This record gives sequence, structure tokens and C-alpha cells, in this order.
Amino acid sequence: MGLAIMILGLALFVGVHGITTQRDLRARLIGIGGEAVYKMVYAVLAIAGLLLIGFGFGMYREAGLIHIWQPPAWTKHVAALLMVLASILLVAAYVRGRIYVVVKHPMLAAVKAWAVAHLIANGDLGSIILFGTMLTWAVLDRISLKRRSDAGAPPIPVGGWKNDAIAVVGGIVLYLGLAYAFHPLVIGVSLVGA
Repeated sequence: MGLAIMILGLALFVGVHGITTQRDLRARLIGIGGEAVYKMVYAVLAIAGLLLIGFGFGMYREAGLIHIWQPPAWTKHVAALLMVLASILLVAAYVRGRIYVVVKHPMLAAVKAWAVAHLIANGDLGSIILFGTMLTWAVLDRISLKRRSDAGAPPIPVGGWKNDAIAVVGGIVLYLGLAYAFHPLVIGVSLVGA
């Protein structure tokens, strides 16, 4: 049951985000109710998808993981390094500096690093479905960005090395918060000493 709810959430979340890649469909939907209504419905559906993913994955974990393979112990260390990178990239998506310019789409790069980290460190069916789906979505979304002919959102100013320093420090703080607080309290898995 938990896996089914999680998959429904993934379908909703990825499906809503997939509309962004279909520029003609997106334009038609905006034409129906205006951009404000489109963004509101988009946000509500995306958040509903995230909630279903979290709720479903939690139910799946409580019912007992379905193990497909046993990751070697060293994958936890690689996953931790990838999560530091993902956290820095996530902050760099909002505090734009040279990292943003080089990576181009740090939010998608952060999702990819997060998904790969969790795929290599977890060998259960639910994790493979969840993180494999998110990795696939991020890769396909990045490919669609290369093919889009429209400019998309208005450009956001890009700073210099100070913004990169903020992104690195902010990313490390974010990682520590995720590792020491979020993961053990919300996910129920302690990463410290694991």
C-alpha cells in the first residue's frame, strides 16, 4: 500500500513538473485561467505529490523494506560526499555566483546528486523506485532545457565569488542540518555513526 501511494505521489509530482517541459501545453493551461491560477494549481499539485511521496515512503518503511541488493559499506561515505555537493548546489541555485554560471542548472544538478547518493547507499525496492524516478526526471528535465526555444523566466542577476562562498558555507550548514536533524527526526534513519 505504501509503495502504491508513493508511486502515485511520484506520478503527480513528476507529471506536474513535466508540464513545464511541454511549452505549448503549458501556454494553453495558462491561457485558461491566467498565470497566477496556473502557478497556484501547479504548486498545490506539486506539494500534494511530495506529501504523497513522503507518506507512502514512510508507510513502506514501516511495513518493512523489500531488499533487492546490499550496498557495500563504502557507499555510505560516497553518498555523504554527494550530499554535501547536492546541498551546495541547492543553495547555489538561489545565491547565484560562478557556480551557477558553470553548472547552469544547479537545482537539477542537486537533485541528480541527491538521487545518485541515495541510489548507491540504499538497495531496497522503494528507494530504487523513488530515487531512480527523481534521477530520471532531473536528467530528462535538463535535456528539455537544452531544447527549449523560449527564454523561460526573466534572468536573475548573478554575483561573483562572494555568492559562491555563501553557497558553499550555506550548503555545508544545510547538509549538517539534514544529516543531524532532518534525517534522524523525519526519516527515522540516523546518518551519524552509520
